[in-house]
Amino acid sequence: MKKELTKADNWLGGLQWLMFIFINTVVVPITVGAAYDLTAEQIVSTMQFSFIIGGIGCLLQAIIGHRRPIMDGPSGLWWGVILALSSMSAAQGIPLSEVGGSIAVGVIIAGILTILIGITGFGYVLEKLFNPSVMGTFMLLFGVSLCISFFEGMFISAEGTIDIGMGLLSIVIVLLVLILSVKGSKKIAQYSMLIGIIIGWPLFAILLGSSSQLGGDVPLTLELFLFPLGEPAWNMGIIITVVVTGILNLSKQYGSIKGTDIMYPDQPSTSKDYRNSFVITGIQSLLSGVLGLVPYSPFVSSIGFIQQTKIYERMPFIFGSVMFFIMGIIPPVGYFFTLLPLSIGSAVLFVSYVTLFGSALEWYEKVSFNSTNVYRAAIPLFIGLVLFAIPGSAWSTLPQFAQPLLSSGLLMGTIIAIIVENTMNWDKIGIEDSANVQKNV
Repeated sequence: MKKELTKADNWLGGLQWLMFIFINTVVVPITVGAAYDLTAEQIVSTMQFSFIIGGIGCLLQAIIGHRRPIMDGPSGLWWGVILALSSMSAAQGIPLSEVGGSIAVGVIIAGILTILIGITGFGYVLEKLFNPSVMGTFMLLFGVSLCISFFEGMFISAEGTIDIGMGLLSIVIVLLVLILSVKGSKKIAQYSMLIGIIIGWPLFAILLGSSSQLGGDVPLTLELFLFPLGEPAWNMGIIITVVVTGILNLSKQYGSIKGTDIMYPDQPSTSKDYRNSFVITGIQSLLSGVLGLVPYSPFVSSIGFIQQTKIYERMPFIFGSVMFFIMGIIPPVGYFFTLLPLSIGSAVLFVSYVTLFGSALEWYEKVSFNSTNVYRAAIPLFIGLVLFAIPGSAWSTLPQFAQPLLSSGLLMGTIIAIIVENTMNWDKIGIEDSANVQKNV
C-alpha cells in the first residue's frame, strides 16, 4: 500500500478522476436548491453532503460493490424528474414543501426497493435483458444525451443566450484536449482532460472573469439539514412518479456495469457484484431522501472517461474518491472548486463523452445484422433520437407523471429496445435473404 501512495500516476490519475466526479456533481444541488427555494446555507449543506455521500459511494462501489472504476453520482434522470416536479407545483398550485416532502418519501421507498433487488439477486436476472443490441442502443443514446447537455454548457449563458466569448474559449479547450488525446504521447494523452482544465480555468478567469457558482461568503462549517426540500408528505401521484423513476433508473446501473465488461474480459461481472452494487445504491438513496439530495447511480459516462484516459486501474479512482470525500468534509476546499467555470468543465467532458460512440459500435459488432433484422436496433434508436428533438413544452398536455418518461429519448429508446429484443428471436430473421445475397455476389 505504501508503494501505491508514492506513485505519481495514482495521484495524477486521482486528481483527474476528482475533476470528473466534481464536474458531474457540483451543479446538481445548486439547481435543485434554487428550484425549491432553499436558503444559501441549505444549498451549501446539500452540496457538501453530495460530495461526502458521493465520495463514500464511489469508494464502496470500487472496493466491495461492482469493483470497477465507475463514478457514482447524482443521476441525471432523477435530477430531471425532481426539477420537473418543482415546476409542476407552480402550475397546479401544490406547495413546494409538499412536493419536496413527497419526493423524499418516494426516494426512500425507491431506495428500499433497490436494496431488496440487490439482496434477492433479482438485479442480476434483469441484467440478462440487456443483450448486445440493447447495450449498443443504450450507449449511443446516452452519448447523444450527454453531448447535447455539455454542448449547451459550452455555449449557453445563464441568461439562455449564446455567449460568443465563452463558446470560442470552449472550442479552444475542446481542440486542445482532442489534440493531446490523439497526437500526444501515451502519458500526455492519459492526462489530457486534467491539462485542459489546468489551462482553461485560468484562461477563463483572465478573459471572462470567474465567480463561485454558489456566491456569497466561504462556508467554514458543515451544517446538517434534515428533509430540506420539505417534511415527509403523501402526495401519491408524486410518490408513484418518483418510485417509477427509481426503477427505470436501474437501467443505467445495468448499463454502466455491463458496459465495462468489454474493458475487463478476464474479470466479468458476477451476480455478487450486482447484488452488492444495488445494495450500496439503495442505501445512498435512503440517505438522499433524508438529506434532500438527488439520488445516486453509477455513471455510464465513466466508460467514455476510461476509454479516453486509458486508465483502467482502480487505485487512481480510489484516490479521486477519497479526495472528493475530503472536499465534502472541509467546506472551504469544496467552495474553492465551485470557482471552476462550468463551460470549461463541459468542454473537457464533451471530448470524453464523444468516445461513447466507440462503446456503442463495440456492442453492435456482437450483433448479426442483415437487411431484414436491422429494425431491432434502428427502431428504438431512431425513436430515441427523434424524442431528443421534441421540445419539452410539447409534452405539457400529457399527465404530469408520464411526462418525464415519455419525453426521455434515452429511457424510451432503451425500453423499446428491451421489448423489441425480448419478444422476437431476431438472430433467425433474414438469414436466408442474407445468404442468398452473398451467394449471388
